[in-house]
Amino acid sequence: MTHSDDALLPLDAVRPAAAAPSKGAPVPAPSLPVARVAVDNPLSHLDRPFDYLVPASLHETAQAGVRVRVRFAGKLVDGFLLERAEESEHTGKLACLERVVSPERVLTPEIAGLARAVADRYAGTLADVLRLAVPPRHAKAEAAVPGPASSARPPEEPRPAPAVDPHGPVTGGRSSGETAGQGGAGEWGAYPMGGSFLEALRERRSPRAVWQALPGATGWAGAVARAVRATLDGGRGALVVVPDGKDVALAETAFAGLLEPETYVALTADLGPAERYRRWLRVLRGPVRAVVGTRAAMFAPVPELGLAAIWDDGDDLHAERLAPYPHAREVLALRAHRAGAAMLIGGYSRTAEATQLVATGWARPIVAARQTIRSLAPRVKPAGEDAELAKDQAARAARLPSVAWRALRQGLESGPVLVHVPRRGYLPAVSCQRCRTPARCALPPTRAGARPGENGTLDVSGSEPLCHGPLALRSGHAAPYCRWCGRVDAGWRCSHCGGPRLRAMVIGARRTAEELGRAFPSVPVRTSGRDGVLATVSAARALVVATPGAEPVAEDGYAAAVLLDAWALLGRADLRAGEEALRRWMNAAALLRPGAELVVLGDAALPAVQALLRWDPITHAERELADRAELGFPPAVRMATLTGAAAAVRQMLDEVRLPAEAQVLGPVPIDEAGRERAMIRVPRGGGAGLATALKGASGVRAARKAPDVVRVSVDPLDLI
Repeated sequence: MTHSDDALLPLDAVRPAAAAPSKGAPVPAPSLPVARVAVDNPLSHLDRPFDYLVPASLHETAQAGVRVRVRFAGKLVDGFLLERAEESEHTGKLACLERVVSPERVLTPEIAGLARAVADRYAGTLADVLRLAVPPRHAKAEAAVPGPASSARPPEEPRPAPAVDPHGPVTGGRSSGETAGQGGAGEWGAYPMGGSFLEALRERRSPRAVWQALPGATGWAGAVARAVRATLDGGRGALVVVPDGKDVALAETAFAGLLEPETYVALTADLGPAERYRRWLRVLRGPVRAVVGTRAAMFAPVPELGLAAIWDDGDDLHAERLAPYPHAREVLALRAHRAGAAMLIGGYSRTAEATQLVATGWARPIVAARQTIRSLAPRVKPAGEDAELAKDQAARAARLPSVAWRALRQGLESGPVLVHVPRRGYLPAVSCQRCRTPARCALPPTRAGARPGENGTLDVSGSEPLCHGPLALRSGHAAPYCRWCGRVDAGWRCSHCGGPRLRAMVIGARRTAEELGRAFPSVPVRTSGRDGVLATVSAARALVVATPGAEPVAEDGYAAAVLLDAWALLGRADLRAGEEALRRWMNAAALLRPGAELVVLGDAALPAVQALLRWDPITHAERELADRAELGFPPAVRMATLTGAAAAVRQMLDEVRLPAEAQVLGPVPIDEAGRERAMIRVPRGGGAGLATALKGASGVRAARKAPDVVRVSVDPLDLI
């Protein structure tokens, strides 16, 4: 790379050793003097390796995979050394590597190739993916971890996918009642194909399966641990990705009963930078062969990967919030394919994406017999909606119909009961008591130097625009506050009728807990949600009020449960509303004891409620996939969204060279700030062409230094 003004032009320079070095010029390395570096630069039009000269002083430490510092466009920036070469194709003068940050070879060839593939799939840049894949360096942790600094094991080249039929290993083999090597089938014995799946892992084959787990609070963790044990017995590594820290703790407990302590680690964001990097280095250097963690662990450098597993792939926590917004399921599937590893997608319910993999033959289903499922599933009873609640005089104290009231009362005789509330907070939405108009903030947006008065309000005189955010209540005695600007609007009056009194539109978990406390005065009430998540509760009688995803595990399972406000989940403007509601309900229902009573406050005719009644998420997912294929929605097609200022989105649509089969939907306004969103749809086979076109258009905008950013998201979760 040159130091001239056009240093951002494509890499490549003359072979450094072609001419004798001038006086004062650095002496190039005696062999492989050209270093190809992935520079930490997010600009799309510069997403390629750049060539640098390796000085003789760095010849020993400048190895593939190390962190380096280089001059780029006049600035000193970070980068990763991808490889060393004998010569460069560039005809100019190469700049030198400034220094090697650390001799640790943190970027293995497998992860480098995976990062490149992920960037191409999601129309992103390699630099953005590498920020997700390789944690920041922590020098003290690097020095504290045993093993040579250059890595205890040489980086492996990715193995090609096996040429044999990938579906063969999960058919035939031992029956469900037989053991399969060390440890037996264990939890997998309840599934007709469970034993053969473990056997295939031990024999270093690569089965790919979509697994519907049986109800049970921790049974899934034990089954995953046995699959990891079988993979390690076959001499390969395993990687397990779960939604959150609570699931990591459950999996880690199951691992402790089957694996040696030095062979596995847990990777989560709450470990802190030093401890996380220390554990990550243990994986890189070889002693650790199994990893369980949240979505950031999907890039963990597990040696000779033999199994990539993901639990509850429908959870939105698996979708990365940072560019290029990859999903853990897709990354793991891509990694398993490139490495020739097995793949396991598990959950109590099933997503349309997992169903698509089964429909195309890429994976095989692992499902227990219906008789086994019925013996372990709870007894589900629908209890209608708000119209029925209004007629039920016995339900007034706690918004519960008589059937739910009886289920909770009877369940409390033998243990804890679960009340599932779809919304957190106290009263997250309120309206005028007189005219039912939703209550909105009547304060102006925060101004620099503005101070509220004694009652928490600001002077709203003049023509300054108001906030208009939704109001909510934190308790029964608190003044309303704005969920947008956060300020208290103690002097609120309805903008429509002038009324000063409020009523609840939506009831949250804390208000529900308050109502249940009055209805069951002698029973302790515990809450689990955003303000504080409980991991477990004892077997003592208690009312546990939890929001979706925050349900604690009861010691012996819950004696009963009630799912409140089904309409709140099913009525969302979301393509995945029905699928997501069923997933959340089944995750909560799986925590109950076998045969315990589960009451859902929803219409029994709704497809999601019917699937819960029958405990049949597969039929629901297959119907969902068929509907999406008919309407042209993912995963039957590939889709991308462009989001940004209206003019920027329209300009990008005019300039992008889309594939011939692409369909453009929109753009349409998405908020009051003038932002718009356009959707681009292509057949599944056209995904690569769409990503290439969008990345090229983003590169053109970056090269022009366009003032407005257009967010490009491929296969996003939030299409509606």
